[in-house]
Amino acid sequence: MMWLQCLAATLLVAAAAGEVFTNSFLVRFKRSVGHEEAHELALQHGFDNLGTVLGSETEWHFAHRGLPQARPRRSIAHARLLKRHPLVHTAVQQTGFKRVKRGFRPLRLPETAPAPAEPRDPYFPLQWYLKNTGQNGGKPKLDLNVEAAWAQGYTGVNVTTAIMDDGVDYMHPDLKYNYNAEASYDFSSNDPFPYPRYTDDWFNSHGTRCAGEVAAARDNGVCGVGVAYHSKVAGIRMLDQPYMTDLIEANSMGHEPHKIHIYSASWGPTDDGRTVDGPRNATMRAIVRGVNEGRNGLGNIYVWASGDGGEDDDCNCDGYAASMWTVSINSAINDGQNAHYDESCSSTLASTFSNGARDPSTGVATTDLYGKCTATHSGTSAAAPEAAGVFALALHANPNLTWRDIQHLTVLTSKRNSLYDAKGRFHWTMNGVGLEFNHLFGFGVLDAGAMTALAANWRSVPPRYHCEAGSVDTHTELPSEGSITLQIDTSACAGTPSEVRYLEHVQAVVSANATRRGDLELFLTSPMGTKSMILSRRANDDDSRDGFTKWPFMTTHTWGEYPQGVWSLEARFSSPGRSGWLRGWSLVLHGTRAPPYAQLQPQDPRSKLAVVKKAHEDNAIND
Repeated sequence: MMWLQCLAATLLVAAAAGEVFTNSFLVRFKRSVGHEEAHELALQHGFDNLGTVLGSETEWHFAHRGLPQARPRRSIAHARLLKRHPLVHTAVQQTGFKRVKRGFRPLRLPETAPAPAEPRDPYFPLQWYLKNTGQNGGKPKLDLNVEAAWAQGYTGVNVTTAIMDDGVDYMHPDLKYNYNAEASYDFSSNDPFPYPRYTDDWFNSHGTRCAGEVAAARDNGVCGVGVAYHSKVAGIRMLDQPYMTDLIEANSMGHEPHKIHIYSASWGPTDDGRTVDGPRNATMRAIVRGVNEGRNGLGNIYVWASGDGGEDDDCNCDGYAASMWTVSINSAINDGQNAHYDESCSSTLASTFSNGARDPSTGVATTDLYGKCTATHSGTSAAAPEAAGVFALALHANPNLTWRDIQHLTVLTSKRNSLYDAKGRFHWTMNGVGLEFNHLFGFGVLDAGAMTALAANWRSVPPRYHCEAGSVDTHTELPSEGSITLQIDTSACAGTPSEVRYLEHVQAVVSANATRRGDLELFLTSPMGTKSMILSRRANDDDSRDGFTKWPFMTTHTWGEYPQGVWSLEARFSSPGRSGWLRGWSLVLHGTRAPPYAQLQPQDPRSKLAVVKKAHEDNAIND
């Protein structure tokens, strides 16, 4: 597939410098082998068999107990040893890479006496993101509107969310009855008990805090309440080893795809404003298989924290958050501003909430390690699990929703509310079919009550098509001042089986080099005039060598638009005196041939559903 080849090309370049090699090996056999046969072969060569990769009987994960977990040089001898066996086709030593938790980490504050209970959960009055009454200077009613969903009877029954993180304290009194042990696993230690490893600074509290946001029990007198308090959480411990590998990520994201509905990830490549990185081959295969085959064909839902790099980073340089297979979630604080660590990018679909204002004591209240509670969880780490909880409520309302239905519901029911850019950089803009979006917040803050109400009577969207809509293959010099624009005039694959008439995701696959990569800015303008900033200035990125090689920049801002016509890619430098080359770009369109909302009857003529549906109907008449 083209998108996988494009991503792989850039990741190969990124991995070339300063590689770290782990003691893990991907072993591909020439035929299917059973567990015992693989175990015996591993044992004969001094390896431990850690199991299959994505359930395949030809791909296995071996680890050599005599090698360090990280070393600067490849161990050619161990790979050759495995390859000599007549059953082994290839043996590939796994490179290690960093994945970091996305949480602003303030100093840990001493526990205070809980506020008087509103329900019987003592921390509920602190959970302003569930019910904002103006606590701590917040904006009343700026919240997830979960009480409306609960009033409709939706609490997450029969939905499991996997927290892919540093472990979950499944013995916590607010979590233990909502813990799904059958869907849990520890890929950091290779056992079925994903309990966090102890550290003096409670560094491994991250996953437990995220789990409580989703599924903390209600009215039990402990901590607060989860967004989907009758749902289940699974713990997937995979973020607590010196280096991440492709196999650990892949097996985590492909673990029990028919028992797990939603995977929540509050981590990613380093948010330093200079990294360009994303999922490797096996991990990408796991995600694609999850959305196509998980949940018995309805597709798993992958929720991703957009990143904590602040204005110096761009989440379109993160191949996880910028993937069309994931739902990328940004955050706001309790008065509607973006958090100071929020990244912005055109791939963000929607927002939830992180720490309130700039006082860490008005953070997200949730469960903590060893039966404790906290009111200081924060970062986009806190935002992603809230979204996972809202999606669990939607799946309770309608268990037949596909992974794409969830994205459409997110677009149609998220609200602008009181969200705004504190620095006045990014304003709310309307796209060609009347959908309002913001470069920071996507289509707005999730509204659980609106989402469950629409989900209950939802009709699944039509099949999705993938159109490779055109390319510009010439090398074009980038001017040191001003900008250049390269255009693609496309029919959107009209008259072919891949025709797209109504957009979902759009990718501009770009190759470029610059004397300073961080000063390069890219803009994509649709035939309907919607302009997306697909790459913003990154002040810390001083790369002058790698650039971008077929990197898929993604935008959701043109959702629902008609793709036929001229698409323009504009490139410019944010600072004078730079030089570089745009080595080509291609346009990839994803969407439907049939109008996506034809079978739905809007209840409110002012709703986004009504606005977009009317735009589609008017366009059909004019055609």
